[in-house]
Amino acid sequence: MRLSKGEVNMIVDTLRVFVTVAEQRHFSKAAELLNMSQPGVSQHIRNMENELGTKLMLRSPKQVKLTEEGTILYRKAKQILGLYEEAKEQIHLLHEVVTGSIQIGASFTIGEYILPRLLAKFAEQYPEVDLQLTIGNTEEIVAGIRSNDLDLALVEGNVDEYPDLIITPYMQDEMIVIAAANHPLAGAAALHPADLADQNWIIRESGSGTRAFSDHFLQVNRLSAKRSYVFNSSQGVKEAVSAGLGIAVLSRLAVRKELENGELRELAVSGPAMKRELSVIRNRQSSLTLAAEMFQRKVQEQRQAKETLSDILERHCQP
Repeated sequence: MRLSKGEVNMIVDTLRVFVTVAEQRHFSKAAELLNMSQPGVSQHIRNMENELGTKLMLRSPKQVKLTEEGTILYRKAKQILGLYEEAKEQIHLLHEVVTGSIQIGASFTIGEYILPRLLAKFAEQYPEVDLQLTIGNTEEIVAGIRSNDLDLALVEGNVDEYPDLIITPYMQDEMIVIAAANHPLAGAAALHPADLADQNWIIRESGSGTRAFSDHFLQVNRLSAKRSYVFNSSQGVKEAVSAGLGIAVLSRLAVRKELENGELRELAVSGPAMKRELSVIRNRQSSLTLAAEMFQRKVQEQRQAKETLSDILERHCQP
């Protein structure tokens, strides 16, 4: 059923009157707050009771008390009014011209595999905003936020140690152990973490979120490396692993193509899935411009939709 604008406004007004009376517990107080006459307020409540065919309020000279049915309606009415105001705000923002520039930071995995898609959506919606992107390891990006060189950033490392940052979880990333297709371990159906001992390991540089995760994986499983090679990018790590130099831990998203074409193999290591939290960070002492607020809203929309890296992978795999 299609409602006219007037009908929508009438429903919203009636719900707002009902909620106000319920919260004030008095018709005259509600009428004063709503800038209405008391008979007008009473008429709204009577109309609603007639519509629902039940008593919603018990009236007395001193106060108004909700019936059981009225309590149910009150809870739902609060939700409806909240959603209505949220929708109005989002619609108004769509029509507001957002200008300015945003300095966005991202650690490597996010900057190379996730952020471009987000930026494309944002640029389409807000073409007047100038977007500038800085990609670095987590430590470098955190430094940029703390010095106010960056407005917002998306990082993959643990940044809980910085009290001057506002940290908002974004999504989860899955980490896997990879090897060259011809590596002796590549054909194993199942491996125990201990089977990875005394291997050559390809690792990222210090300060990288991926490096921190690799170090944690080795430490937790008490694995010693026969030899380690350090590269300052995920691409360098992939190339070294592909060449047979050793094995590595990387994000599944970063090695999707190489796994598909058989250049790299995922090692089937037993144990729980290796997950890490990706986060949006900003400086606690700095306020965001409207453009930056809109970008953060776009990022959070993806989280609220419960989108994961697996969803992104699935889309990327489609022809």
